[in-house]
Amino acid sequence: MTEIPAPATFGLVLAGGLARRMGGGDKARIEIGGVTILDRVLATLSGQCVDIIINANGDPKRFEDTGCVVVKDSVPDFAGPLAGILAGLDYLAAQNNGIEWMLSVPGDCPFLPDDLTERLHEARRKMGAGVPLACARSGEWRHPVVGLWPLALREDLRKALMVEGLHKIEIWTARHGIAIADWPDQPIDPFFNVNTPEDAAKAEKIAAGQ
Repeated sequence: MTEIPAPATFGLVLAGGLARRMGGGDKARIEIGGVTILDRVLATLSGQCVDIIINANGDPKRFEDTGCVVVKDSVPDFAGPLAGILAGLDYLAAQNNGIEWMLSVPGDCPFLPDDLTERLHEARRKMGAGVPLACARSGEWRHPVVGLWPLALREDLRKALMVEGLHKIEIWTARHGIAIADWPDQPIDPFFNVNTPEDAAKAEKIAAGQ
């Protein structure tokens, strides 16, 4: 059976969180094994996405060194990751480049898999044409912000956020149907995220053993 290649996919790194548990600042700038989490994420996505942008609020110049375009939320008051996803889809639509898919990942996951885009598209295809979304799961944990988003649902997402005030990803995705791509969570959970200083210390140990 011939494998179907994944369609061209745009990349979005969600770095708009407030990082309260880390004392503020950008979690994505924490170094793990001598490399920032953001640089690790960008390196992993660069082989999977045609281009990558960063969603972040505040001064965009702090990400200038990455060479990535930075887009801020269009929905006020830190409305959560769906607002960042909408900002990414709006940017993609404005490019008018024929790309119909966007992959989102959080900016605090240092060990993302190299086959993320491919596996998410595969899961979506297996579920059939009526399922437009896909997200990742490792072990028993679903990761709703690690997902594929079709440009075709951009205006529906805008309505959910701006008119309905809906901010929970899993409620919105359940309306449309979502495929799940599974990864093992051992020996390393590829979606381990750094939220606390203890998480950063654990990630350092993981990186040292790679």
